[in-house]
Amino acid sequence: MAFRFLALLVVLAAMPAHAQQNVRVPVEQDGRTLQLAAQLFRPAAGTGRVPAVAIFHGCGGPGQNTARMAGLLRDWGYVALVVDSFSARGLKDVCGRNWPSLADAERRAYDIDAALAWLSRQSFVDTERTAFMAYSYGGGVATLRALSPRLGDAPPPARAAVLVYPDCALADALGDRLAVRQPTLFAMGALDDWTPVSQCRAVIDRVVQGRELIETRVYEGAHHSFDALGLPVRYLAGVGNRSKPGGCCGAHYGANPAAWKAFVVDVKAFLGKVFSR
Repeated sequence: MAFRFLALLVVLAAMPAHAQQNVRVPVEQDGRTLQLAAQLFRPAAGTGRVPAVAIFHGCGGPGQNTARMAGLLRDWGYVALVVDSFSARGLKDVCGRNWPSLADAERRAYDIDAALAWLSRQSFVDTERTAFMAYSYGGGVATLRALSPRLGDAPPPARAAVLVYPDCALADALGDRLAVRQPTLFAMGALDDWTPVSQCRAVIDRVVQGRELIETRVYEGAHHSFDALGLPVRYLAGVGNRSKPGGCCGAHYGANPAAWKAFVVDVKAFLGKVFSR
């Protein structure tokens, strides 16, 4: 028995230090503390303090796209934290006709603050080089942190933001004069009819401070979720759609491998440039 226990210890010690871990991120909501499930991806041991990126999912919850991106970030030498905003709230999928409201998005925006705070407490994270990255509905939530109606010297929540086909309509509530407080990349599909490029351009047009910090990438021929590799483009008739009258309904969804490859190159270059400053 003792031999088996020692053998087990040897096996555990030999496991790669960068294997992903399940962790919990506390966030305060309505007078109570929720423990958000999250997956932590770390690069190989011995790299010291490294930049970190908190990743937030879309209306369908965490998926292969967020895990795939986290794996790439880890391989590039970054810590990645994929946050599940839904399970602690009893949610699985909010893509249907009960599309999340602005109030829902504002509550979820605190998940970004909580995740960045959690990362800042980790001994392996360079607290001066953190970013948040968010998709679709989550990307719309992230616009509430990336942009601000408060002009002036408000400190940015992180070094950078990456908004992936974001639900930019959520930013309408921020008003007509917006400020960007950190380098921000908008990555969008030209054919997206769920979170259209036009809505994000309208938001960017309202930025009167920090406009030079914004970069945009629009991938030709790509629909919403162009990174859903292996999923052919199809029409989802029953999904909520904030870009349509009354917020309903229908949108195209599916992969575009060429757009995905270009997106990966763009994200790597953007973060490399931002984190090298």
